Amino acid sequence: MTATLQAKKRTVSKHSVLSDLRNNGNIPAVVYGTKVDSTSISLSEASFLKVLKDVGRNGVISLDVDGEKHNVVLNDYHSDPIKRSILHIDFLAVDLSKEITSTVRVNLTGDSSGVKDGGVLQQALHEVEVTAKPNDIPTAIDIDISSLEVGGTLSVADIKGYDNLQINHEADETIASVLPPRQEEEINTGEQQDGGIPENVEGRETSVDGTD
Repeated sequence: MTATLQAKKRTVSKHSVLSDLRNNGNIPAVVYGTKVDSTSISLSEASFLKVLKDVGRNGVISLDVDGEKHNVVLNDYHSDPIKRSILHIDFLAVDLSKEITSTVRVNLTGDSSGVKDGGVLQQALHEVEVTAKPNDIPTAIDIDISSLEVGGTLSVADIKGYDNLQINHEADETIASVLPPRQEEEINTGEQQDGGIPENVEGRETSVDGTD
């Protein structure tokens, strides 16, 4: 799904000017990548949030910069942790016929049979890095854990139904497991365990051929 987002070129990057932009409901941003020189722009925060909701984190956006359109994906953004507002956005211009590399969130769906039996669900992998054409990259990858029993493990090899993606992880890398209740008690009493990848860590997209 592609949605159009309007933007304007900006030539001034003074702190006071950027503050005025944000105070008026706009976001300073930059677009760069395939056939696009790095260009400073600004756009409506409300319009951006609406488009992001429509197409998702990895969706393709038709960015209209003063009448010149580019197919872009959201490469990165910075937000104010207190005000929860967006401070700056990086857009990557892409060629829809060429693959890019991106990170995709992993969602566990269903109710594990092992959890119903008293086990404790552990998710070790919250994101995966994938390579695909821009329109083939999903917002998230869903994995059904309904049949996951106590002592059972799901790995990258268990990801099914995403044939257009190349998943850039070892097939035996663990995504989720269900620990026996006793093992969970031991962990809670202070035994050291390996840390997982924090949830909702945003990734960056780069073109496969190295083009920014």
